[in-house]
Amino acid sequence: MAKPAYRRILIKLSGEALLGNQPYGVDPEACLKIASSIKELCRIGVQVGVVIGGGNIFRGVKGAAAGMDRTPADHIGMLATLINGISLQQAFERVQCESRIMTAIACHVMAEPYSWKDALKYLDKGIVLIFVGGTGNPYFTTDSAAALRALEIRAEVLLKATKVDGIYNKDPLKHPDAVKFERVSYSEVLANNLKVMDATAVALCRENDIPIRVFNLFLDQALVNAVCNESAGTLVEGQ
Repeated sequence: MAKPAYRRILIKLSGEALLGNQPYGVDPEACLKIASSIKELCRIGVQVGVVIGGGNIFRGVKGAAAGMDRTPADHIGMLATLINGISLQQAFERVQCESRIMTAIACHVMAEPYSWKDALKYLDKGIVLIFVGGTGNPYFTTDSAAALRALEIRAEVLLKATKVDGIYNKDPLKHPDAVKFERVSYSEVLANNLKVMDATAVALCRENDIPIRVFNLFLDQALVNAVCNESAGTLVEGQ
């Protein structure tokens, strides 16, 4: 049995992770695959929180660029994360893994309001938490929400799920000669604009010494390897 390097983690999933092979929306089978992988982490004793984005449905930044005011555009983006959270929770139901949706925006019919104390209690019971609504404020990305929730739940690492297997000096999907970093410091990420997460999120992790592991969600056993294999993806740590 794989031995986890961390007891409690926060996973940042983009909305695009739920697309599957679709150009838009939510693919239930993509949700099911993610839920099954997270259930495997729970089986080996890892406590899991998930922050989900909404880019598969709506991005506030794009809405603002198209002429909307930024605040209502971001509000729509927050609602998109709620849709994704409900979709993901249904996948957890299918694999018989207990979960809760906690929202930063008021929507008590569909999710319970975020509570730091309740979140810690749920995690201690082995319940997977799905955090939606971002931070509840416009102008903050779900990357920033992930860093904030990681701090609040006392996660030992923030796992940033992407479609590439780590951090490179340039986009490996466009440049075959791109060089992968095994480890990189927070300051190097910020100074070189390495596009790991937004600058606010990286700075928050640096100030509070929470490592960030960037990995490819779509590889076999991706989540288990990210938690158990120290060489998986790229680790961001150190000043």
